[in-house]
Amino acid sequence: MVKITFVEHDGTRTEVEADEGLSLMKAATYGGVAGISADCGGNCACGTCRIYVPANWRHAFGEPKASEAEMIEFSQDTTEGVRLACQTKVTADMEGMELGLPESQHY
Repeated sequence: MVKITFVEHDGTRTEVEADEGLSLMKAATYGGVAGISADCGGNCACGTCRIYVPANWRHAFGEPKASEAEMIEFSQDTTEGVRLACQTKVTADMEGMELGLPESQHY
């Protein structure tokens, strides 16, 4: 299991444990992270699973596919390090990672 912490815009922290290969979105929703609603169920069609990846953790992510880049652009979120949690699989390299969440995803 890989431990990952999601940090809401207000500082609320939720640590989840996820199996390798699970999407970050599913890890967050299974772990009760309030700021990840994942309205489209992980189909890269809504942008409600945006995460902010700090520079020191970006090595654990591949380049975004065109569909992910388009959805991020559609969401008009220009925050550096923004990614979609539904498009990234958990790997062992993510152990201890902390990810930020946008205020717009606070529910």
